[in-house]
Amino acid sequence: MKPGLPTAMERPHFIGIGGAGMSGIAKILAQRGAKVAGSDSRDSETAQALRAHGATVHIGHAAGHLAADSTCVVVSSAIRADNPELARAAELGIPVVHRSDALASLMEGLRPIAVAGTHGKTTTTSMLAVSLSALGLDPSYAIGGDLDAPGSNAHHGEGDIFVAEADESDRSFHKYTPQVAIILNAELDHHANYASMDEIYESFETFVGKVVPGGTLVVAHGQEGAAEIARRVAGQEGLTVVTYGEEPEADVRITKITPRGLTSEVTVVIDGRMLTFTVSVPGRHYAHNAVAALAAGVALGIPAHNLASALGKYTGVKRRLQLKGEAAGVQVIDSYAHHPTEMNADLEAIRGAAGDSRILVVFQPHLFSRTQELGKEMGQALALADASVVLDIYPAREDPIPGVTSEIIIAAARAAGADVTAERSKGAVADVIAGMAKPGDLVLTMGAGDVTDLGPQILARLSN
Repeated sequence: MKPGLPTAMERPHFIGIGGAGMSGIAKILAQRGAKVAGSDSRDSETAQALRAHGATVHIGHAAGHLAADSTCVVVSSAIRADNPELARAAELGIPVVHRSDALASLMEGLRPIAVAGTHGKTTTTSMLAVSLSALGLDPSYAIGGDLDAPGSNAHHGEGDIFVAEADESDRSFHKYTPQVAIILNAELDHHANYASMDEIYESFETFVGKVVPGGTLVVAHGQEGAAEIARRVAGQEGLTVVTYGEEPEADVRITKITPRGLTSEVTVVIDGRMLTFTVSVPGRHYAHNAVAALAAGVALGIPAHNLASALGKYTGVKRRLQLKGEAAGVQVIDSYAHHPTEMNADLEAIRGAAGDSRILVVFQPHLFSRTQELGKEMGQALALADASVVLDIYPAREDPIPGVTSEIIIAAARAAGADVTAERSKGAVADVIAGMAKPGDLVLTMGAGDVTDLGPQILARLSN
């Protein structure tokens, strides 16, 4: 099966083409035969991978980068209104398309699985992509992170399944019409766009309302926010709701999660049958993600025992408790966790796998608005580590907020009894950690910003 290429997407130009979500769409379009171009603020391995697929990638943003014969300009919510390429598109009368609309057009004619939730979207989407591929179904997929190499976040498959992350941060997941929707959890986040949990619930309700008639909602039974959404959509005509979790009432019931070092063994009861399979990442939350993926695949008619076995092929995704290496007896692991719930989950998972080893964290807060609202909870989460180094806030798309600094997190961490060091210079972190670490320790670089770049630097410093 080969879906057609939408006319508007024949010669797309992506502003910010190197981003996780944008690069995946660009790659699929290139694989479908589009003449893809775009720009990004810096060169990267992702940009190089796109060039290998025939895309033209400019470094820096300038009006001259936009070709006059472009059929559309694709943007994400992070692109500012004063971007010179966006201004040039207006001058030339070239349509501007949001990333979510571009992704929605790629799903047309296929059987989409849309993975939503405040946490765990990338992992669950990756688990589905890997397991369905292992079964020879060759799905298309768009993931918010690389599986095993730069540019592996997306694929145009010959099969009829499309697996995609459904991003709630800017309500863009309202654009999708999935056959199967997954809601892993729902918590208050993205404070620039949502003022309350009621707004979050309403947004997720709209997402569920887009599921095609006869479709399925897979939802976490034991997570308060997800369960509230399930209650709100109960009775939606043409919708089958499947719950999963450790509660006896769950439709897909997790009966046992057994930690085995940096892996877990999971036992579930689904359709009256008991299945046991391995998840190649540690932690209860990753086990739950795998069971959500299992339930979604079964909803599309894939035999549960086949999918359970194939889920064992998943070996992780970059930045989701990814082992970066070992030096001087110290393991360095990268974590994308940037919300307190994610921080707690990853630290508890590593604590369970670490035994008597010490856990040292290098944490970089992400966004001023998130730190303003959740900084105290972030600090409390760091109390789960033996020692932490906290960097300045990574701003991403935001401007500073007066009075909002990493000190909010540091003060809360110390109040919770944590051993915390403030470090404003990223360049000094490798030396700081080298002075703290001992053989047997685990070091986590944690956050959604460029803290991930510090892992190799720490390893190099430890080696010396």
